[in-house]
Amino acid sequence: MTTTTHPLAEQLADFQADFQSKAPQDAQATMAAATEALEATGIANRALTVNDKAPDFELPDATGKSVRLSELLKQGPVVINFYRGEWCPYCNLELRAFQNLLPEFKQANATLVAISPELPDHSLSVTEKHSLEFAVLSDVGNKVSRQYGLVFTLDASLQPLYKGFGIDIPTSNGDDSYELPLPATYVIDQSGRIRYGFAEADYTQRAEPQDALAVVNELGS
Repeated sequence: MTTTTHPLAEQLADFQADFQSKAPQDAQATMAAATEALEATGIANRALTVNDKAPDFELPDATGKSVRLSELLKQGPVVINFYRGEWCPYCNLELRAFQNLLPEFKQANATLVAISPELPDHSLSVTEKHSLEFAVLSDVGNKVSRQYGLVFTLDASLQPLYKGFGIDIPTSNGDDSYELPLPATYVIDQSGRIRYGFAEADYTQRAEPQDALAVVNELGS
């Protein structure tokens, strides 16, 4: 039975509060301004959403095995989580939250996959680091994220700031584009139709895994 609490939101808020208590004010101001500018573009409103047809795709997992959406859908609904990379603490909290509910997704015959633009070695790293038991796929060049309307270029003001935090996006992604996907979560039914969609320009806001699970359970009822 799905609860009405929002444990992931609480974890994200706690992390953000801790970060804000420690990070330099000028860095926080730069990050906030970049988020506001991205929100102002309306990108989240242009991303695929409920009732849209989900584009099929084929991507390698952390071990190099090819995974195709249309094949997964033969087994049941698919939950896709697009995340920015293993360097993103908000993403890691979200991935672990989905892992915690994985038995319930499996019970509902749903397959969970996560997608980032990172090279397979980094996908393997995030899988091992967080003991993930679902497929972590490598979307090099953001080809699939682009089909879902999620791709943006990290603001130029953030690029040196991230480097100062020890985040090397070009090395993680294998290119110098600084392109990333919006954090997004989709539930796709067996006909390939999106039944739940969450895409947010503010990377500190994430889909609650329990909300996605509720939709999956409705599909099976």
